[in-house]
Amino acid sequence: MDFLPSDLTAYAEAHTSPESDLLRQLNRNTRAHVMAPRMLSGHVQGRFLSMISWMIRPRRILEIGTYTGYSALCLAEGLTDDGKLITIDHNEELEDFARSYWQQSPLSAKIDFYLGQASAIIPTLDETFDLVFIDADKRNNALYFDLIIDKLRPGGFILADNVLWSGKVVEPIKLSDRDTPLVLAFNQKVQDDPRVENVLLPVRDGIMLIRKR
Repeated sequence: MDFLPSDLTAYAEAHTSPESDLLRQLNRNTRAHVMAPRMLSGHVQGRFLSMISWMIRPRRILEIGTYTGYSALCLAEGLTDDGKLITIDHNEELEDFARSYWQQSPLSAKIDFYLGQASAIIPTLDETFDLVFIDADKRNNALYFDLIIDKLRPGGFILADNVLWSGKVVEPIKLSDRDTPLVLAFNQKVQDDPRVENVLLPVRDGIMLIRKR
């Protein structure tokens, strides 16, 4: 996932504002006790998500893909006083893990967790969002984009994670690889959509920053 040499990655981390003690503990325990810890946003990406949220000062955030709750805490940092973050995940086994850390944060009351399939839950949400973070199953990125674009206010932002897909987007595609073509198709879909402006940032595994016109 990390394309920079390890020494440059370490340098970037050393010159990025530190995680809070709670986030550091969540980071460490995710890596120690949860499968697929590479899915965690981590220090630099987490501070990037927080910075974007502080810049926008959103009242409503939608996160698609909760994992262990790290990115939700980062995004919630920039919410307005009356703000709310809705996060959706289908993995009930990680719900208690994520909640145990949220409950230690003063931001806990601003985080609403929905358990289930995002494709079924998003159409039921009667909200207008200022910021959306897509970080779930990559096969459905295009579907999530279509479901949320009309729920995003004009001038609102979408962040889509893993759009460089460990560098596979510029490599020959193996016949057995069903995911990379879908990542490529999503990236092109965004690029071709006249309703948005976008920039693909080579942060960690690639983040597509999208602004609705």
